[in-house]
Amino acid sequence: MTTFLILLAVAAVLVFWIVSIYNKLVSFRNRFKNAFAQIDVQLKRRYDLIPNLVEVAKTYMKHERETLEAVIQARNQAQQAEKQVAQNPEDAGAMRGLMGAEQALSGSLGRFFALSESYPDLKANQNMLQLTEELSSTENKIAFARQAFNDSVMKYNTYREQFPNVIFAGSFGFGPAQQFVIESEAEREAPKVSF
Repeated sequence: MTTFLILLAVAAVLVFWIVSIYNKLVSFRNRFKNAFAQIDVQLKRRYDLIPNLVEVAKTYMKHERETLEAVIQARNQAQQAEKQVAQNPEDAGAMRGLMGAEQALSGSLGRFFALSESYPDLKANQNMLQLTEELSSTENKIAFARQAFNDSVMKYNTYREQFPNVIFAGSFGFGPAQQFVIESEAEREAPKVSF
């Protein structure tokens, strides 16, 4: 009888220990999903600002149609990639797609702002000034949200990879999460939006 009670106590401790590992994995996964939701809010704001910015610039930059269309196309691709990640922030492939689309968008915005420098009337336009200030503020918020997301992903991945958690994580369906990083050194800087 004593042996049975000892075995029952050991089994109960083991079950409690495995349940606590599972619950902590769920908690860390939910944190990084919530952190991505914060990025999602700022990216949507950014995507909403870009068409307004291009509309204001169209009247001044009539001969730069190709650049304006490139910005809108890059914005649309980034928005599609963001929707895929928003559905499942755990999907590493979708996250890599979003990172690539964001790099392309940052590059086209950089070209847009560099080209707009040669249009003094555009630089003086109040709507353009307001939109670029809002975009600059949004870019800062995105950077902070990315940092919080990457910190959450790191905590999740670290906990998931620690022994003995790694034994149970895979069997419970907890795969590795992808950080939101920018690969290109030139793309690490936010587009310059000052006028």
